[in-house]
Amino acid sequence: MSDDGQYGLTIIAFLGSVFSPYYKKSGRGDPLNHACLNVAMYGPNQRWVMTERPSTAVTRDAANLQIGPSAVRWDGNCLEIDIEERDKRLFIPSGRRVTGTVRVHPEALNPTSFTLDRGKHHVWHCMAPRARIEVDMKRPGTSWSGKGYFDHNRGSEPLEDGFRIWHWSRAHMKRGAIVCYEGERTDGSLFASAIRFNAEAIPTEVDLPPIAALPNSGWRIERRTRSEIGVAEVRKTWEDTPFYARSELSSQLEGEDVIAVQESLDMQRFSTRLVQWMLPYRMPRARK
Repeated sequence: MSDDGQYGLTIIAFLGSVFSPYYKKSGRGDPLNHACLNVAMYGPNQRWVMTERPSTAVTRDAANLQIGPSAVRWDGNCLEIDIEERDKRLFIPSGRRVTGTVRVHPEALNPTSFTLDRGKHHVWHCMAPRARIEVDMKRPGTSWSGKGYFDHNRGSEPLEDGFRIWHWSRAHMKRGAIVCYEGERTDGSLFASAIRFNAEAIPTEVDLPPIAALPNSGWRIERRTRSEIGVAEVRKTWEDTPFYARSELSSQLEGEDVIAVQESLDMQRFSTRLVQWMLPYRMPRARK
């Protein structure tokens, strides 16, 4: 999020695009053949790109990842993302270019990962609970700096095999950050945790604040978060889709008034025939 509150940005590099209808139809046997860089820009000059590419367009080593014309690099201190994509969504007539560079500077790195299910099929690693971000976009022409976050998920089974619903939120504190994760697994069991990261990014599990109900999204996705007073407010809905919502919230944690980014995911909705039919219009697949 930008320091002035005008802009939001999410970038996800997928190796095995978990929401891809092409990957799902293929049987998910070759993740590198279904790679993409998803860039979602919120605020003035909004853009959204998620073009899937085959394995011939992917190269990688320990510090570099190339997906088509876009690239991600880690130099030991900074994550640099070069974006060269096009907004190809339905009803975007010209395939607008989305071009620029984003730099993420972690304040500290956390070495600990967490499993989200008993079988350890799904792993979450919050590598940088706090970071500074620099955005320098040429198309659209936008430059800003703000607060960032950097994490990683990996799994050995499809998300819809492990989870029905989950809710996630992250808030910067005066020192450190708090991440709340909760949801329902496909076996009906519930999970929930709140993890406090100190200024050195060391994680500690803390007591869960009370549930704070939120209004459903426009697509009727149930949203939920945590707040010490049991009340939170949706400031902005960044992303509103038939199975996923991403929002900016205000709430209270550990006695502080905070601004949080929150996500709600409904994998039962994702698996429906209607949603699978709609997805190619939002995430096209390139031949090379």
